[in-house]
Amino acid sequence: MAKVKTTGVRTTGAKKPRTRKDGSGRSDAAKATATLKRIDTVAQAVVKTSMAGRDPFVDIPTRSLSNTSYNKTKRILEMGSASQRRNLFNLGQAKKFMQTMLLAKGCKDLIERGKTASLRGMFYAGLHTIEGTKEKTFEDQSESDSILEDLEVTLESLREELHVYADKRGDMVGNITLIDNGDEIDCRRMGSGGYGIPSITEPRVIQFKKCEAKFVLHVEKNTVWQRFNEDKFWKKHNCILTHGNGQPPRGVRRLLQRLNGELGLPIYCLLDCDPWGHYIYSVIKQGSISLAFESRRMAVPDAKFLGIRAMDYDRYKLSDDVQIALTDRDRTRAKQIAEYPWFADKKPWQKEIRTLLGNGFKMEVESLITKDISYVTEVYVPDRLKAQDWLD
Repeated sequence: MAKVKTTGVRTTGAKKPRTRKDGSGRSDAAKATATLKRIDTVAQAVVKTSMAGRDPFVDIPTRSLSNTSYNKTKRILEMGSASQRRNLFNLGQAKKFMQTMLLAKGCKDLIERGKTASLRGMFYAGLHTIEGTKEKTFEDQSESDSILEDLEVTLESLREELHVYADKRGDMVGNITLIDNGDEIDCRRMGSGGYGIPSITEPRVIQFKKCEAKFVLHVEKNTVWQRFNEDKFWKKHNCILTHGNGQPPRGVRRLLQRLNGELGLPIYCLLDCDPWGHYIYSVIKQGSISLAFESRRMAVPDAKFLGIRAMDYDRYKLSDDVQIALTDRDRTRAKQIAEYPWFADKKPWQKEIRTLLGNGFKMEVESLITKDISYVTEVYVPDRLKAQDWLD
């Protein structure tokens, strides 16, 4: 087994929701007050501009690669200062301006009432046909989701602070006991389904009570996670198993960051050998380009890429049947990832991507099943951990 940092038993008592504090040391009430103040500031600026007879506007920070930089010291992505002005009296921007104000009001109402709503719920809460027209406020949920992300960066408030949450997508099992909203959860006794990782995993909601695990193994898909859980890998190797059903949602990424930062648990990622698997690792490790403002609380700079590796086709003598031909889109995406500043100067990663492109095919973690149904849990991962053979 690889040398991994152990952690002692930790105990955290549950408290009433309205008086809990997060990592910033601020209570829920104080955070709610600060968020409401920021919403009111934006609204008052719009009113003031309108009353002065000028075109109302909102400046939205730009969520793109061009406004993102890689901090080599912190090893995370950070958002720059560029922004885009969204005006009411601009035909190309009027609808988004209205949507921004509509959802800001919706978030304000939620905070004031002490309620929460899902992303889907916020879409329907703001959905209506504008009086006297046939124009709907939103054509689909993707529009409202994007506006909510705009509001997060504009208000410098996390989605959770706006009282909005996403659907659960990810599970956990292993040697840890936690408190979830006052309820004690023993992740050793979660059966075949595991503990469903919620959308909000902030300290005010989830506290770590007792942890005996030595590391976290994060796998890409539920199907692979099920194999590890069924084989009791977490019990044999004293670890925690998580998955995010592909691209891990923010709740899963935040939980991984907390397990690493607060409990000192190494994070190992078992992902597919393809540009998508490489991108998932990039997001876990450095943060998301479109949500770079959240990297400080989401990214895990010390996370390691355990596999699958391009060399594994020869190393484990896999059959031709596991090969999935790279598409033109795959090749383009792989080259883009190779040029990311956080990968560009890493020779092992450059070699990995070159080998992937040279092979001309990609592979999924499930390809190891061609060796044996439990090959990935009994041979592949134990081998990689013992040899400390991973990409950083």
